[in-house]
Amino acid sequence: MKSIKYLLIISLLVFALGVTYSGVMAAEKPPVVIGLQGPITGAWAYEGQMAKQSCEIAAQLINEKGGILGGRMIELRVADDACEPKAGALAAMKLISQKDVVASVSTYGSSVCEPASNLYEKFKKVNIAYGATAVRLTERGLKYFFRTCGIDSAQGIFFADYVPRVFGAKRIAIMHDNTTFAKGVAEETKKSLQPKVDAGEVEIVYYDAITPGEKDFSVPLTKVRETNPDVLYFTGYYPEAALIVSQARDIGIDCPFVGGNAAINDEFVKIAGIEKAKGCFMTQEPMPAELPYPESKIFLEAYKAKYGEIPSSPWPVYAADALNIIAYAIDKTGSTDSDILAEYLRNEVDGVPGITGSIGFTEKGDREGVPYLMYVVNEEGGFDIYEE
Repeated sequence: MKSIKYLLIISLLVFALGVTYSGVMAAEKPPVVIGLQGPITGAWAYEGQMAKQSCEIAAQLINEKGGILGGRMIELRVADDACEPKAGALAAMKLISQKDVVASVSTYGSSVCEPASNLYEKFKKVNIAYGATAVRLTERGLKYFFRTCGIDSAQGIFFADYVPRVFGAKRIAIMHDNTTFAKGVAEETKKSLQPKVDAGEVEIVYYDAITPGEKDFSVPLTKVRETNPDVLYFTGYYPEAALIVSQARDIGIDCPFVGGNAAINDEFVKIAGIEKAKGCFMTQEPMPAELPYPESKIFLEAYKAKYGEIPSSPWPVYAADALNIIAYAIDKTGSTDSDILAEYLRNEVDGVPGITGSIGFTEKGDREGVPYLMYVVNEEGGFDIYEE
């Protein structure tokens, strides 16, 4: 009897030691730290907060499946760039200086991304932008810079084809805010419209910039009104877009208002009010609600379960895909070395399933095959695909 009790005690001790040992082994595996640089505060904080939440959900879903590299968890490290270029450089350096940060998701605005990406390049850190669309960002020959979003030239081509054809617009007013992003979209749109201008099919009756951060746009809008446009295209961001459309309606500019892909979201509707926001259009990559992929469904269900609603713009979802593709590359290569990751992303990643569709990169680091749609704000302040 004593021998049985003795064996039972020994067995329990061995089991307990085994559990303790496995727990120690799990604890010994350090997390894989991926940075997120974005506008957590400042004028675009609404977008930055959604990006943070989206990356947290992406990391959560990876970790629930057992992590990467044989059980290492993903840890998100956030740096706020307040949507300002100088702060963007400081945020990049904050992440670069932390030796355990292996790569970064970075960032929302092109003018903020540009100086930050220069620093990531200097210190050899892979960085994937999720909302920086200026064409020139990938014209610099950088080795470590990629993006999961589309580029301005694609949006300009879409507007130039769609608006004159579907809206019957011949007199087009284009307004931007001189930021790298907004000016880039405006210039690419103007360039894409030029063949139609040369053929006498359309006329660009207004092309000028406002100053971001201002509240009164009566002077430029009065000039727009004098040109009697068939459509007003604003390529800047949602805080100014909401004020512009509201003030435009107040002074009798009744033509369709089209915003670029940073101009209209839930916050735009809130600032402008539903009465003035409804009927406004936007050139946009597919919104989260329209994403048809299995990965989309899983992500959006998890996001809604935690935050009560899905993201109201595509940019946060592109941030999640940036984190996912970084984690994928690390797991597939078995490495966190920047050179190995950059080489793999550029030359081996092709058609990898993502939340926003298949992911692959060009030699320059641009995302391949991002589509565009025309959306309209509906009577409830939501967003519908505009049917031709």
